Amino acid sequence: MGRKWNNIKEKKAEKDKNTSRIYAKFGREIYVAAKGEPDPESNSALKMVLERAKTYSVPRSIIDRAIEKAKGGSEENYDELRYEGFGPSGSMVIVDTLTNNVNRTASEVRAAFGKNGGNMGVSGSVAYMFDTTAVIGLEGKTADEVLEMLLEADIDVRDVFEEDEAVIVYAEPDQFHAVQEVFKNAGITEYTVAEITMLPQTYVTLSTADQEKFEKLIDVLEDLEDVQQVYHNVDLGE
Repeated sequence: MGRKWNNIKEKKAEKDKNTSRIYAKFGREIYVAAKGEPDPESNSALKMVLERAKTYSVPRSIIDRAIEKAKGGSEENYDELRYEGFGPSGSMVIVDTLTNNVNRTASEVRAAFGKNGGNMGVSGSVAYMFDTTAVIGLEGKTADEVLEMLLEADIDVRDVFEEDEAVIVYAEPDQFHAVQEVFKNAGITEYTVAEITMLPQTYVTLSTADQEKFEKLIDVLEDLEDVQQVYHNVDLGE
């Protein structure tokens, strides 16, 4: 498929292990999602963030602190902004941010591109080559078993395939909770991945030199405080 979910998660976990950077990003995202309605059973956006946080082993204390902050009526506000750009050899990158200082974020993202072999694009210059997709992965089942479960529930997903020891399901974004409900009814509540992401329609392979530059660009972007997610169309291999 060009994108190895388990390998990506392992690399992120290794990178974030000593910095707790990912916990801070989740704390911010949970806070924003919980404002106005802190109950995940009646707030699908919050429920989705919590499912994803679970797959990254975010401590319960981080989650509870963010929700309590939202309940407390904090006046801290964040804007959700998306930036699009190009890396080495025309590779494509999407950067989603949550920020309380738009000027700072725009400047930092632009600098990250400019100093690492890339350049910012205008809105829509990249996103049209990506599809918003619900991705859910689980272990202990075969692809055929998962597909049969979904078909019996009359859910027609985009793709079901096996990756390493996991089964990965690609579905429409609005099917995210429906797919999980099918699995829940089968006694499955643990996932290797559970998120709505941006999948490129095609992947590109870079030269060794360009891939090194590209990986540096992605690292710099992901290290920015206001950046929540970075999506791209480069096949980085395993």
